[in-house]
Amino acid sequence: MRTPIIAGNWKLFKKCCDAQDFVAKLIPLVQKTSDVEIVIAPVFTVLSTVKQAIAGSNIKLSAQDCFWEEEGAFTGEISPGMLVDAGCSHVIIGHSERRQYFGETDETVNRKIKAAIAAGLTVLFCIGETLAERETDKTFEVLRTQVENGLAGLARDDLAKVVIAYEPVWAIGTGKTATDEQAQVAHAFIRKVVGELFTVQLAEAIRILYGGSVKPENVRGLMNQPDIDGALVGGASLKADSFGAIVNYKA
Repeated sequence: MRTPIIAGNWKLFKKCCDAQDFVAKLIPLVQKTSDVEIVIAPVFTVLSTVKQAIAGSNIKLSAQDCFWEEEGAFTGEISPGMLVDAGCSHVIIGHSERRQYFGETDETVNRKIKAAIAAGLTVLFCIGETLAERETDKTFEVLRTQVENGLAGLARDDLAKVVIAYEPVWAIGTGKTATDEQAQVAHAFIRKVVGELFTVQLAEAIRILYGGSVKPENVRGLMNQPDIDGALVGGASLKADSFGAIVNYKA
């Protein structure tokens, strides 16, 4: 049985006081939730603050990115070991915004995934097609390439530290959401590709999240799909009440 994950990606929002206020409001909303893994991903500068704020709660801490080297002359980068030291258990890698604005490639995503796993982090590995790719029937081709390249060289045991997040780029921050059926088809295809690369058993065990304008109003339909194991939430994760409602989608 795959435990659902609801992860909140704060992107470039929230200073320390905002983060503390958010966590103080969120904890009472989700403290009785035991059947969903809850993760929040703040900016680097508030990781320590959030770590202290969530101490003793059922909320886990993620970073939004990392570098593939542990140390060295890499000004401005953060290593996986530093994230662990800051209290992180998870890290987002390969988000479409990193690919679109900061030159992330399948190769750099792969290097980061390997480094993060080596440091003991659980990776939220993001993939997804653009609107142009979907409209030209390249969705499956794009997803297969991203999965194959992103997971290249990983051992079977490594897959236990990987969560895949399918985020159709055309649905991120646009208010558009893939229909439940569109999301399910993509998730089922991703699971099939993982089975071809590793084993059917590992493919059945891996968790695949949906991301792209997830809200309290649409999360239940998405979560009712057999191959959708949670959500990577953007805008709706910035308010404790909306994120809490998504976490408690079963209520």
